[in-house]
Amino acid sequence: MSMETTAWMQLHSVMNAQSEHRPFARATLRRIAAFARPHRSGLLRFVLLGVVTALLAVATPVLAGRVVDAIVAGHDTGAVVRLSLLIALVALVEAGLGVLARRLSATLGEGLILDLRTAVFDHVQRMPVAFFTRTRTGALVSRLNNDVIGAQRAFANTLSGVVSNLVTLLLTLAVMLTLSWQITLLALVLLPVFVLPARRMGSRMAGMQREAAALNAAMGTRMTERFSAPGATLVKLFGRPEEESAEFAARAARVRDIGVRTATAQSVFITSLTLVSALALALVYGLGGWFALRGSLEPGAVVALALLLTRLYAPLTALAGARVEVMSALVSFERVFEVLDLKPLIEQKPDAREVPEGPVAVEFDGVRFAYPSADQVSLASLEEVAALDTRGGTEVLHGISFRAEPGQTVALVGSSGAGKSTIAQLLPRLYDVDEGAVRIGGVDVRELTAASLRATLGMVTQDGHLFHDTVRANLLLARPEASDEELWDVLGRARLAEVVRSLPDGLDTVVGERGYRLSGGERQRMTIARLLLARQRVVILDEATAHLDNTSEAAVQEALTEALAGRTAVVIAHRLSTVRAADQILVVEAGRIVERGTHEELLAAAGRYAELHRTQFAQRDGAAPGPVPADAAAG
Repeated sequence: MSMETTAWMQLHSVMNAQSEHRPFARATLRRIAAFARPHRSGLLRFVLLGVVTALLAVATPVLAGRVVDAIVAGHDTGAVVRLSLLIALVALVEAGLGVLARRLSATLGEGLILDLRTAVFDHVQRMPVAFFTRTRTGALVSRLNNDVIGAQRAFANTLSGVVSNLVTLLLTLAVMLTLSWQITLLALVLLPVFVLPARRMGSRMAGMQREAAALNAAMGTRMTERFSAPGATLVKLFGRPEEESAEFAARAARVRDIGVRTATAQSVFITSLTLVSALALALVYGLGGWFALRGSLEPGAVVALALLLTRLYAPLTALAGARVEVMSALVSFERVFEVLDLKPLIEQKPDAREVPEGPVAVEFDGVRFAYPSADQVSLASLEEVAALDTRGGTEVLHGISFRAEPGQTVALVGSSGAGKSTIAQLLPRLYDVDEGAVRIGGVDVRELTAASLRATLGMVTQDGHLFHDTVRANLLLARPEASDEELWDVLGRARLAEVVRSLPDGLDTVVGERGYRLSGGERQRMTIARLLLARQRVVILDEATAHLDNTSEAAVQEALTEALAGRTAVVIAHRLSTVRAADQILVVEAGRIVERGTHEELLAAAGRYAELHRTQFAQRDGAAPGPVPADAAAG
């Protein structure tokens, strides 16, 4: 290994290590050991391989010195050839072991990445919706990528590196001392000249690396926002192209400037260390040659010492930075464990029951609810804030009670922010109530298994979210075993079959990120088709027809009437015309049910529902509405 290569390795090590100094946490080490336990046999083989590689690394300079001695002594050519063949054999074995070590390293590293990523992914999936509404997606994805990879370096690089470098260092020192203790001491005296600049410049380079990462992240965030479908639309509608271009150019210029500074500093650093190493070799050759001419040192020993010098600096500099690497790996592990330690608010009980068979009723009994505070569901590092808000949530539902009998439809109407969607989210246990109970089939949802709850209850939200996948894949989320005939059937009932047939690849057409290749109404009908395919016994429609025009709304209402037949339904509606046929209509205001009854009963009562109805239909007919709040008819 050349001095220049050693310098690059030291620079890379310090630049990529996190400069955090904290004591070793025994709990963290125990958890790391638990993750490492399934890989212990591979780790042992990896460490042993590193020891053998270290032995071979020291053997080559010694053999090279013997070749020189054989030539100077005038021995027969056979001795030189045998030694040369032995050097070639050592090189071949070393190369083969290098490939094997790389394979073992990759197997261990990728295996650990798989374990950590799977653990984090599975844990995050169990987190409540509140976690995702607060967390920055990019910060969470970084835990699955950067921190997991940083953690696996402890297994793939640092562990074996410390062992092999320590063995190499001890063997090299032992051999060098037997050859010439004077030159060995000289090498150790020159070591600080090599290591200290590396540490100092490495820290400076690490700062520039972090600055470059922050600038690249800022530039990337701007590109991501502008290149998403809604972001690009917003820019085209309200943005100023010249200013957008100038702003991006300014950000890109800052990335360019830090790149130039980093490259220049790297060049100066590597050149300086290469110069130091060349001077060290010159001293070894000079002092060793002087000893050789005086007859106190063999010529071959001079060559061996010069070669061993490079073998000495490499492990010494690596071991000097080992603590930084280990601490960096620990920081990465702790950031991963930080996510794993965040307890989900929604947990399935060990003795959870299945939802009873047959048609089921839905009941809310004295439900009170407040959204959880930030410190209950999130991490400051994932929200990128200094500290989480620890204040308790404000109660948004106050004693909600109603019952939807099997096969009945209950509609929720009222002002924006009244709590209608919150009520709907408690049914599938997206949140748990603080007081009271939500029951399906007479059983508290907290007593039911998550699988049976998902199989029983379906929900269509006003967002109408679709994945960046095919029409077929988005539908099969509801029932993976469904046939094409069943897919076309539900598409027809959702009044979407002709639209899908007109797409370039039919069912195999990719709908784009969040379904933006489809219109708002088409996306909503896709989610309704998915609901129809699932065939669940309880259905929640949260503004399911909000994005449909009058023609599409009428068509989908027909499909929903057919789909909801015999099923229990909770419908949140903005358009009161869509809930006239509901068995019961609940008017929700400020987290309370202020009126309940059928459409005719509520109109006759001349209360809040009648006011909403009068306002909405006056606006539809073009008449001036009565004196009601501006958001009274919002959903």
